[in-house]
Amino acid sequence: MWNDFSHAFLVIFTSLLPVINPPGAALMVLGILPDASPAQRRQVARAVAFNSLVLLAASIGIGAYVLSFFGISIPVLRLAGGLVIAATGWRLLQAPAQSEHGSLAGAAQEDARDDVDASVTSQLFYPFTLPLTVGPGSIAVAIAVGTTSPAEGPAAVHLAAAAGALLALCVLIYLCMRYACRLQSLLGRTGTQVVVRLLAFVILCIGVQIGWLGLSDLLATLPAR
Repeated sequence: MWNDFSHAFLVIFTSLLPVINPPGAALMVLGILPDASPAQRRQVARAVAFNSLVLLAASIGIGAYVLSFFGISIPVLRLAGGLVIAATGWRLLQAPAQSEHGSLAGAAQEDARDDVDASVTSQLFYPFTLPLTVGPGSIAVAIAVGTTSPAEGPAAVHLAAAAGALLALCVLIYLCMRYACRLQSLLGRTGTQVVVRLLAFVILCIGVQIGWLGLSDLLATLPAR
């Protein structure tokens, strides 16, 4: 039983970890919230970790059935998700530098703290959780893992392994989100802006790559002339 548990745990954990990339996701969120307070960072870390757990569990458990019900294929999921990620990267690239609105952001935090908190709360699921942390690639991998269950249904040890792997992943997500500000303090204001711009370009490229994979799979299904 222990061998079955460890095998299932490692398969799920190692399949999802490089796709989710918790440190990279944390830096992306850092680029969107460079002036967030420690309380806001804790709120974001807890919410994104919990949302990721629910989203990944749902993808493993019922993701294939949901896509089948709506007639959505994995290539279409990749194409749509890639467009969303690319749009997010483009917005980050076009966003004004932190130095251009730092004083305004500080005044807003002092004069309208409730509005700032509401703005952060509205972004906890989109885009912080989906697609920056759990994107279409992660969902596709989770659905693929879920469809490899035996025909008679997964055994209890496999369910326990899946739960353990998802909990471990979400703990990593929480720790990376929670302490991303340490990297910001090391880089400084200018260094953080440079990293944010580079990450925005990487996000844009990732979105284009995921969208291209989906489009390529769709084109491959066209009948040959």
